[in-house]
Amino acid sequence: MRNLIATDDTECKRFVLMTQPRVMRTYHFLIALLVVVLDRTSKWVVMTHISLHDGIQIIPGFFRLTHEENRGAAFSLFADSPAQWKMVLLVSFSVLALIVVSTLLWRNSHALASTGVGLALIMGGAIGNLWDRLLHGRVIDFLLFYLGRYQWPAFNVADSAIVVGASLLAFEILSAKPVPKQKSV
Repeated sequence: MRNLIATDDTECKRFVLMTQPRVMRTYHFLIALLVVVLDRTSKWVVMTHISLHDGIQIIPGFFRLTHEENRGAAFSLFADSPAQWKMVLLVSFSVLALIVVSTLLWRNSHALASTGVGLALIMGGAIGNLWDRLLHGRVIDFLLFYLGRYQWPAFNVADSAIVVGASLLAFEILSAKPVPKQKSV
């Protein structure tokens, strides 16, 4: 077994560079795990303390905690659809998204950049909502923002993580500097 104590500065730098992707993967998967834990905990608190379709006013005229069940996709799309394929399609899409995000996260594990953090947030959110769908056949939503009679559809921690993660990815894509073209000789 190789001695892990570096004999000179160059060998030490090489050891750190070789282990960095593993360390970054650990950070990324810990971020995803934190999202799942926060999502599961918040949904459990809502389910045990707020009756279904009831709520607690937090900021009058703007924000309340509520207990809603979403049997559809994001923003309750297809929630009223009786189609049997709906659940299979939603679970399949979630699993496919997890495979793609996991692959991208595994390949992009060289730094704790916004890409890796964004992918980790998306992964954690996707796991949180998939967990609900597989366990209950629905997703628990509880954050409700509104202004007068206008309201945003209720959402949860997992949804928030997905939106923040996707925003980080979009920001990174939009702010990326173009790679300069090499002149041919």
